Amino acid sequence: MTELKIDSVTATKAQRDARMRWWREGRFGMFVHWGPVSLKGTEIGWSRGKQVPTEQYDLLYKQFNPTEFDAEEWVGVAKDAGMKYLVLTSKHHDGFCLWPSKYTDYHIGNTPFKRDVMKELSEACRENGIRFCTYHSICDWYHPDYPLGSPGGRTVKPTHNMPRYYQYLKNQTKEIVDNYGPLGIMWFDGEWEKPWTREYGNELYSYLMKIQPNLIINNRVSKGRHGMAGTTKEVHLNSGDYDTPEQQIGGFNRERPWETCMTICRQWAWKPNDQMKSATECIQTLLRTVGGDGNLLFNVGPMPDGRIEPRQVERLKEMGTWLRKYGDGVYATRGGPLKPGKWGASTCRDNKVYLYLMNWRDDGNLLLPGIGRKIISYRILSAGEVLVKQSGDGIEIHLQSSDRDKIATVVELTVDGKAFSIDPAEVADPTI
Repeated sequence: MTELKIDSVTATKAQRDARMRWWREGRFGMFVHWGPVSLKGTEIGWSRGKQVPTEQYDLLYKQFNPTEFDAEEWVGVAKDAGMKYLVLTSKHHDGFCLWPSKYTDYHIGNTPFKRDVMKELSEACRENGIRFCTYHSICDWYHPDYPLGSPGGRTVKPTHNMPRYYQYLKNQTKEIVDNYGPLGIMWFDGEWEKPWTREYGNELYSYLMKIQPNLIINNRVSKGRHGMAGTTKEVHLNSGDYDTPEQQIGGFNRERPWETCMTICRQWAWKPNDQMKSATECIQTLLRTVGGDGNLLFNVGPMPDGRIEPRQVERLKEMGTWLRKYGDGVYATRGGPLKPGKWGASTCRDNKVYLYLMNWRDDGNLLLPGIGRKIISYRILSAGEVLVKQSGDGIEIHLQSSDRDKIATVVELTVDGKAFSIDPAEVADPTI
């Protein structure tokens, strides 16, 4: 391997917090996994050489003609859902590029469609107040210089050249920042394979931060991620800005920023008749994520004609409708002080604590731990009349079962001081 020049990007916690403020306050983003594989309805990248023969998979781009693609429509769906940023798969593990890259012929410009999806989408995002971001795979099972040709290293390419591939990766990421930036996030993936090293990741982080100093980069740029839990085992200067739990809600953590990435159905890319999450599950997932002080990056897989599947659009619209009514405690808040659990979740801002109550005790009430602050006032933001009593035992909440919101009853507490300063506390199972 050629020697890498690694310059640590030095930043104080305050500087990093300022750079990430928009992201932390936004809380909710749209993830989009899309490409020629949607023609088959199988998983992006992972189905190459499995459900779809490699030779057939690699030629799908010659049939890819999503004439119904409308960037404004996609962004409108995200905005209606209450999402604040959008992350598009610029290149997944299969190597296909959704922009006309000058460094490869395997891109959208050489499909029957020809249009620059990234250009149209980045412009639509900016015009509508949504931050445009890109996902970019480090591993590339298509590119001849990347050593591995399939998941798990089952195939090794005979003439691979990892240093040359790394230069290709740098060239492409710079091309994206230069042509479609400023980006909100560059969301890396595929770092777990052996050819990628911590040295590569550290150097790439430093390189991109010099090109765009306000860029946010996730922890998958480097080594050390702990499986699907997504936490970085050893945080260092160039190990990325936040952790990335996958298909699971991360644990309560106010110290290290994190973002759960999760699918609205089961598969990342579009699959016909894929099982979709209910509106209740979608919204409660968001609330428990934010209550743990994390973000939710919620994935849709557009269809081969370029449209987001109508039933997915409708589900996202349901989320947005609920958030417009009861979501004041979602945006620009911090998780806690009561840690999320079966009972529900809480968030806070200034002297307010927002309770999202999802499950109740068998006797119909709910007892929450004390918070060490006096409750000056309270009000219910959803329907009905609530009674909140504060005592040495904690906070007791009484609400008629007929008044409980089927997704989450929302109660706002006003306390006599900064709510974020309250020590976080676990909440017992409400059925006990």
